[in-house]
Amino acid sequence: MSCSRRGFLAGAGAGALIMMTGPVNSLAASMTIDGKRLGMLHDETACIGCTACMDACREVNKVPEGVSRLQIVRSGPIGTFPEARYHFYRHSCQHCDNAPCVHVCPTGASHVDPDTGIVDVDADLCVGCQYCIASCPYRVRFINPQTRVADKCDFCRHTNLAHGKLPACVEACPTKALTFGDLDDPASELNRALRRLPTYRAKSHLGTEPKMYRVPALGSGEELEIGRDGVPTGYVNGAVNGEVKS
Repeated sequence: MSCSRRGFLAGAGAGALIMMTGPVNSLAASMTIDGKRLGMLHDETACIGCTACMDACREVNKVPEGVSRLQIVRSGPIGTFPEARYHFYRHSCQHCDNAPCVHVCPTGASHVDPDTGIVDVDADLCVGCQYCIASCPYRVRFINPQTRVADKCDFCRHTNLAHGKLPACVEACPTKALTFGDLDDPASELNRALRRLPTYRAKSHLGTEPKMYRVPALGSGEELEIGRDGVPTGYVNGAVNGEVKS
């Protein structure tokens, strides 16, 4: 029995939409990771907005013009000249442990790789229904204009990582604002950085469990309150334990 692309989407639509409206947290146990849990830290205090990471990502992963797996979003200026500064925010896949895009995918194309914890897309299974795009609270997915399937950052899983290298963005960063490693390895460079630095995760109150961590910079809305003794006392702007509330 054959199934056309249109027929498949019509049949799968109702079930997928029901999944999209359900609570994310109730599905967390369905995602199991047997190997590493690769994650990343973006130090907003070290990022200078040079976009070398964006250029490297595009070159290594052959990302077509008009779309992007990674963007550095600039906001500001903050303050007045000559003390004015800008805030640089990394906009890319968060590689959530509890990824809504995976839950709503009707074909299994969107999945969490059990060996690395990387959220990825199987181009051979993707039918371009865009349910994953609609369900992602971070708005980081797009339809690749060449392959016609869902695309996004995959931590260079099929390119640099496959050849034993770090993700292209990490290699290209001139200020070492990016740290990559295994979140389940206490001795990894990433975990050492997370123990040393104040961090937050975007929209983690949604239960997505993102594996992208950030060091808050001035203008992020997550700046640390500093006590009289110079010791950080907490986060401002409604953050709890370094995690964004809105």
